Amino acid sequence: MPDAELYGDIAFLYDKASDSYVDPEILGRLAAKLQLSTISDLTQESLALHEMVAASGDPEQSIEKMSMLLKKIKEYVQTQNPEMGTPSNPKSLFSDGKHQVPLIPDDFRCPISLELMRDPVIVATGQTYERACIKKWIDAGHDTCPKTQQKLPNTTLTPNFVLRSLIAQWCEANGIDPPRCPSKPSKPSSACSPAERANIDALICKLSSPNIDDQRSAAGDIRLLAKRNADNRICIAEAGAIPVLVNLLSTTDLRTQEHAVTALLNLSIYEDNKGIIISSGAVPGIVHVLRSGSMEARENAAATLFSLSVVDENKITIGASGAIPALVSLLNEGSQRGKKDAATALFNLCIYQGNKGRAVRAGVVPTLMMLLTEPAGLMVDEALAILAILSSHAECKAAIGALQAVPVLVEVISSGSPRNKENAAAVLLHLCTGEQQQQHLAEAQECSVMGALLELASSGTDRGKRKAMQLLYRMTRFIEQQSQAQAQVQAQAQTDQSSTTVSDA
Repeated sequence: MPDAELYGDIAFLYDKASDSYVDPEILGRLAAKLQLSTISDLTQESLALHEMVAASGDPEQSIEKMSMLLKKIKEYVQTQNPEMGTPSNPKSLFSDGKHQVPLIPDDFRCPISLELMRDPVIVATGQTYERACIKKWIDAGHDTCPKTQQKLPNTTLTPNFVLRSLIAQWCEANGIDPPRCPSKPSKPSSACSPAERANIDALICKLSSPNIDDQRSAAGDIRLLAKRNADNRICIAEAGAIPVLVNLLSTTDLRTQEHAVTALLNLSIYEDNKGIIISSGAVPGIVHVLRSGSMEARENAAATLFSLSVVDENKITIGASGAIPALVSLLNEGSQRGKKDAATALFNLCIYQGNKGRAVRAGVVPTLMMLLTEPAGLMVDEALAILAILSSHAECKAAIGALQAVPVLVEVISSGSPRNKENAAAVLLHLCTGEQQQQHLAEAQECSVMGALLELASSGTDRGKRKAMQLLYRMTRFIEQQSQAQAQVQAQAQTDQSSTTVSDA
């Protein structure tokens, strides 16, 4: 139920500077009402916050403020309970034969290695892993979350600072040396043998040959080498192949062009190569291939842009390059795989607020609504994920509302998958908080949304429950206002009728 005091406390702290003094009484009320009094409580809240970032792409400033608020609550709770995290019963200890050793809380273990995490990071599904373990998983070519088996819409790894702080606190309380983040490994001096390097050098010479057949065969060979393993990706970049491949993106030979852009895609899997590809001026050439290459080349160009956009500053560069309209075109007319690649790239690019308007102006909303209502339903997941990340933008809200989206969203909330229900609820919530909120609330009421929202609030995902509760609150207020207005009309009508009767008398 609405709690004015709770809302007031949160609103007061939300805009406070990070180093401002905060009355402990306020923090105490918040910790009690939000039920944040243990390590487990704080950890789950941190995970939920990062899941919201991953799933909805909320603006960075908002997330920073919420993280700071959570940190203040954590510091307060720790001050009030210095022993928080100390084992409270014998079951939390095990013996190694010589000493009683505290059991590591499950939340502090990496789901992959089952070891205490040193550098916890959050993936796009909201799950937390040890950075080295999940990076190894992704570098091996996996595109799913190991714990949930959901497809990862992007491979961004977000540091979980709150959880890292809680782990350090637990270690201190239990007399354990806190785990240290691994230092960044130095770049290997050479990842391949002299013979392998000589082969790569020879292929690069052929890439620069005036003979088109030589260019085509060399680009194809480098494409395959870069696909094979990380060492090859390092060697090919060290040998200077990337600028030469970038030059080939403008070739008129479509097969060579396809090999070149796919080679860059494979090379970009190695993190350090992303910067080299960007600094070599590859983005305009990749966008050129995305617009005019063969269908396979266009698909791989979209996948390359996604891979490069994992680095946040690259989202700005790619968005400003004209890539977004080309991706929307591929989303419209591509093969099934092409549409998936375009959707994944668009999702990642639109995490950056400045790209949302570009996507809307490129006509992405009608395309997404079309994909959302296709009978086969092959792109519903992707369409809703992108709409959820865009719907916080004013232009996007107007575009969605103009397309009569409310009945479609209500249908998804009623019968979609758990993830789609929460994304549809997120979009509908944004529509019901804009300039046209009264109209959209009325449409949702006509579509009998209340039953679906009640079910989502009780059995949906954590984020779905939060969105459903917010919508229920808005719908309830809207219905109450309607009832009050109707009662006033009826009362006025009765008054008018009474006046007329008296007059007649």
